[in-house]
Amino acid sequence: MTDIKNTENEQAVGHEAILEKYDTESRFRKFDRNSIPGIIVFIMCIGLSLFHLYTAWAGPLVTLMHRAVHTAVVMSLVFILYPFSKKSSKKKPAILDWFFALLSLGLGMYIVINYKALVMRAGMPSSTDMIFGIMAILLVLEAGRRITGNEIAILAILFLVYAYLGPKLPNIIAHRGYGIKDIAEYMYLTTEGIFGIAIGVSSTYIFLFVLFGAFLSKSGMGQFFNDLAMAIAGQGKGGPAKVAVISSGLLGSINGSAVANVVTTGAFTIPLMKKIGYDSEFAGAVEATASCGGQILPPVMGAAAFIMAEYLGIKYIKIAAAAAIPALLYYLGVIVMIHLRASKKGLTGLPKEQLPKVSEVLKQRGHLLIPLVILLYLLIKGFTPIYAAFYSIIATIIASSLKKETRMSFKDIIDALESGARTALGVAMSCAIVGLIIGVATLTGFGLKLAGAILFLGKGNLFITLVLTMLACIVLGMGLPSIPAYIITATMAAPALAKMGIPHQVSHMFVFYFGMLANLTPPVALAAFAGAGIAGGNPAKTGFQAVKLALAGFIVPYIFVYSPALLLINTTAIGIIIAAITAVIGVIALGVAAEGYLFTKVNVIYRIAMLVSAILLMKPGMTSDIIGIVLFALIFFIQKMSKKKEDLITA
Repeated sequence: MTDIKNTENEQAVGHEAILEKYDTESRFRKFDRNSIPGIIVFIMCIGLSLFHLYTAWAGPLVTLMHRAVHTAVVMSLVFILYPFSKKSSKKKPAILDWFFALLSLGLGMYIVINYKALVMRAGMPSSTDMIFGIMAILLVLEAGRRITGNEIAILAILFLVYAYLGPKLPNIIAHRGYGIKDIAEYMYLTTEGIFGIAIGVSSTYIFLFVLFGAFLSKSGMGQFFNDLAMAIAGQGKGGPAKVAVISSGLLGSINGSAVANVVTTGAFTIPLMKKIGYDSEFAGAVEATASCGGQILPPVMGAAAFIMAEYLGIKYIKIAAAAAIPALLYYLGVIVMIHLRASKKGLTGLPKEQLPKVSEVLKQRGHLLIPLVILLYLLIKGFTPIYAAFYSIIATIIASSLKKETRMSFKDIIDALESGARTALGVAMSCAIVGLIIGVATLTGFGLKLAGAILFLGKGNLFITLVLTMLACIVLGMGLPSIPAYIITATMAAPALAKMGIPHQVSHMFVFYFGMLANLTPPVALAAFAGAGIAGGNPAKTGFQAVKLALAGFIVPYIFVYSPALLLINTTAIGIIIAAITAVIGVIALGVAAEGYLFTKVNVIYRIAMLVSAILLMKPGMTSDIIGIVLFALIFFIQKMSKKKEDLITA
């Protein structure tokens, strides 16, 4: 018994090490709750959560003040929790960490205390304003570097240097240039830089939904999702892999971190996949692909949907509804390839007696779905996401109390308040540091310059422009969490598509997909590398397997650009149904072409034919749809007959 416990502890430590390796947000100091740093962090986290709950109920402060308070407390917590470097102490903060933490709080208090004076002298900042502005920029860069990694901090520094050196740069990217005073004022004293839209969404919608996720987790929602996925898909061909797709997709939609989701659910699903015969690289890739897909899956979409709604000025529920069909196509593509791989290798599912029943799972924990139902109801009825999130948190506490095994104690509620605040730190700092990048882009017009360059290279051809935009999004999104990746790509790349006449919602969804897929795309595929770490596979091979599994995700965005009906735009109910059916058949054809298997092994010629069929079915138009369906049906029939012949010979 002791050996089993030791093995479990070793696995937990190993998974924690993998998470810390690929997810910078997990490299935090772990204080004893009774130590001075532990008490301070505990009080600050609880205070931050209660502040957001109160402002959700009573209404936020004045915009700049509300965002400043949110950012100041978040930054202060980051300096206490996250060490300067890997060599720094993980047991206690250094004196400099405490100094930076206090300075961060001071930056927020300066705006709160001097708000009226700052408004009165807008455009004419004092020397004190400038000192605080410069300190704010430096602290945001350092806090952002500690929690999100070097990549985004370096990118922000490059943009700040670009703002300063404008006239000295090549003509294609040159601008009039801005002094340190101008940059500091724009970034600190307006709602365009650090305290821009990104941190605005973080300080309202995102924090509350992260907190909602923490309450759901404490109520046992994660276990419910796992059990439900096992009951639904565990017995089928390649059952554990399908379980991974369902459970990781559901959890990924709520928690917003692809890498953390890979490690959390992968610790359970990857060993099961390997046990039934999937190789290490494929098992790791399945978990990575499923976890990343949660970012595009309604209702929460990893919180990026709220930022998209804010940018586009449309209701969140409209974004969530538009994202539904493409997200299901993405997951269908993954499940099709899993099923075909299992069929090709003769892999079975888990024994029925080892699996729970759907009815039993719903009976035991089905009441935990009540908060999600309430959330969707409130959003559909037109209530704001802030209102919906607040009352969904209350509903979670009430719903969990309906059964003794899920009932949340006072300690559970306090723990949820603390863990919610801690989980939100990474997203919040990502939004703050991205504010610097977006601030420079709007101040200098860089976003329009990049859009112009993409259009120039695309030479007016929509397809070439889409490919260039895709590549720009993948490069810009490498090594970044999905939310900052979306914000950057939406500012830099989406305008190019908008200038081609693509509706704003379509162009934003296009860049969102490829910013998310950067987590799977080598050479910097953090989610895939995390999956490889748990599975014990080769990281590069796992990355390429993940790209193959997510192939539908690389093609679906092109479909909804050419056929916006998939996003429920400018269409009818019949149009949506036709677009969805042809896209579904196209995704299946794509899976067959990629895996080289249907009922039996598919030769090269038929694989090419299936690829052609997939492209034709995904391309809008009655003629292409008919040809694609005929081609698919022909190969389907040939494969079916080949399978019958094989069975007769075997018999």
